[in-house]
Amino acid sequence: MPRLTKIYTRQGDEGNTRLSGGQVVPKDSTRVQAYGNVDELNSLIGLAISLGLTDRSAKELSIVQNELFHLGSDLSFLEEDKEEIDIPQIEARHVRKLETLIDELSEIVGPLQNFILPGGSPGAAQLHVARSVCRRAERDVITLAQEESVGPFVISYLNRLSDVLFVMSRYENYRQGVDESLWNSRI
Repeated sequence: MPRLTKIYTRQGDEGNTRLSGGQVVPKDSTRVQAYGNVDELNSLIGLAISLGLTDRSAKELSIVQNELFHLGSDLSFLEEDKEEIDIPQIEARHVRKLETLIDELSEIVGPLQNFILPGGSPGAAQLHVARSVCRRAERDVITLAQEESVGPFVISYLNRLSDVLFVMSRYENYRQGVDESLWNSRI
């Protein structure tokens, strides 16, 4: 477990930061943007939990928040550094667990009848915001993967997580008795 003894280092005042392996990179590098979006996603999930989600959603998302720290760790180290340093990483089991959750929640809420508009209960609406940031993080990681190697399960985890957040928003509205707003393509 890392020990943070000092919050500010002044190293970023020049527009650079250090990766977890010690390499100095610009703060707007593709890698830093990717794990920065994962950090933003984690904050938005925390906000959704604070809005009063059902116990099931809050419990599942608390686990996801820890896994997002794994994912951030996965992205903050270069692949070659991972060969020498044992760090938490996203694994196939994390992706499978999200798939199981998607299947379970989808069974409860039923199939989609149409595209739905983001919204509903405050928690569900916040989950939609988190979902859209998750998609941005996924796009940034895909861009990074075209430039440098990333963990083998990072992209699939983010892809499944955005699906979890979508289905969970539907689940939250369902459990709270809030009707889904369907897209009206004729307006």
